[in-house]
Amino acid sequence: MSRIGNKLIPMIEGVEVKINADNVEVKGKNGTDVVKYDPSRIKIEIEDNNIKVSRLNEEKHTKQLHGTTRALLNNAIVGCHEGYTKTLEIIGIGYHADMKGNDVVLTVGYSHPITISPLPGVTIKVVDTKSKDVNSVVEVSGQDKFKVGQTAALIREVRRPEPYKGKGIRYKGEHILRKEGKRAGK
Repeated sequence: MSRIGNKLIPMIEGVEVKINADNVEVKGKNGTDVVKYDPSRIKIEIEDNNIKVSRLNEEKHTKQLHGTTRALLNNAIVGCHEGYTKTLEIIGIGYHADMKGNDVVLTVGYSHPITISPLPGVTIKVVDTKSKDVNSVVEVSGQDKFKVGQTAALIREVRRPEPYKGKGIRYKGEHILRKEGKRAGK
């Protein structure tokens, strides 16, 4: 039994939801999103200002799709109303990020700067901080949760945080397990 799939999705004021034969269109102030579903396995209906996602049979694949469809629909509604944001911190001597058009240019210890282009519908913003610990802060935002997370992961993958000095690109609030160096015990 899917506990996530059985949860009702509350309708948010300002977001319009239209249920079609095999997809759901969501329109809000941040844009439009379309969530596809299998009408032979999943039933979506609006009742009492809530969206209810239910399954039509008890097959294993239907049970798997039940919670996934509900989560994708909820993410589309929240994304069209509020949007999603991921914040990354760049830590290290000489490490920084700059904007070049819509792309972000990362200087993180390699012999050349690395340019990352955002996925469609995603915006990147670089905020320079005056903090002694953090050189630059990169904010990735958009309406699609997957695209925001994927773009942030592409940026982080350029220079993952290392465990000895903690240098690299990390998510804001991410805890990095630190290791002792070879000479620490002597």
